[in-house]
Amino acid sequence: MKVCIYGAGAIGGYVGAELSRADGVEVSLIARGAHLAAMREKGLTLQLADETRTVELNCSDDPAELGPQDFVIIALKAHQAWEVADQMAPLFGPGTAIVTCQNGVPWWYFYGLEGQYADLRIASVDPDDRQWNAIGPERAIGCVVYPATEIVEPGVIKHTYGNKFALGEPDGSTSERCQRLSQAFEAGGLKAPILPHIRNEIWLKLWGNLCFNPISALTRTTLDIVATDPGTRALSRAMMMEAQRIAVRLGVHFRVDVERRINGAAKVGAHRTSMLQDLERGKPLEIDALLTAVQEMGRMVDVDTPHIDSVLALVQQLGRTLALYPTFPERELKDESAEVAVD
Repeated sequence: MKVCIYGAGAIGGYVGAELSRADGVEVSLIARGAHLAAMREKGLTLQLADETRTVELNCSDDPAELGPQDFVIIALKAHQAWEVADQMAPLFGPGTAIVTCQNGVPWWYFYGLEGQYADLRIASVDPDDRQWNAIGPERAIGCVVYPATEIVEPGVIKHTYGNKFALGEPDGSTSERCQRLSQAFEAGGLKAPILPHIRNEIWLKLWGNLCFNPISALTRTTLDIVATDPGTRALSRAMMMEAQRIAVRLGVHFRVDVERRINGAAKVGAHRTSMLQDLERGKPLEIDALLTAVQEMGRMVDVDTPHIDSVLALVQQLGRTLALYPTFPERELKDESAEVAVD
């Protein structure tokens, strides 16, 4: 089995290093800059709680050097994945599957659904249908990422907690390709359950990310404060309830209630959310997949989102002011373009 990790950063590098332990799995990494140079020179070092190990893997910044793969695991942020969609073609063979490991709403979300929402496109995460056309939704396997990792220096990744990667086909089937991938993850020491309703899991993680991330960035506070301060907790809850109304109209089931979800976040402690970390490091903020897409879907299903709209406007302006909000062409959505046509 040939597996390419496209975006071998903190999560991608962790997955690649663990997958390389599975018999019969040939792992290659796509990376860039100092991180790529360090991995080529010294290998990829993974710092775990109980051990540190270094693995030698095929690393490149050019997909054409690697050729067709069985699986391409995309571990870039949503806006980065959109930017490189056309560059992935050399990795694709007739049966190549794409595993999307981004936070937020994936570009293929409406593929495989039945009824009035079937095959709708989400302009805020896939402008001009670039990924839909260049990759093809039929290749997509959903993945919800739970581990926490970080690059502590080029070529060195520290794992903090978690090893679960929930997998699922957009149509809910237990496909042969999903089973093969899950088995490879498990052989590498990772947990990879195949879920019949991957969108439920996507929304459960998104439910917290869409409020905790931007509020923490706007207030420069850690997760425990956002989830326990009366004002920010109330705002988080209001945003989550708006999102839940959208998701339920799309057929999603939440296995926990909103209070339990917020309390669970509070128990994580003084954690700096990914958006806060990006802000502090001067990196682009991942706004659209977490917030703009939810706003867009609210328009599709006729659910008002005043709290989401307000926080989105604030964090977008923060990103623009600091030049940390990556710009898609024709980003602004027109109300009429978001309406759903029903036969």
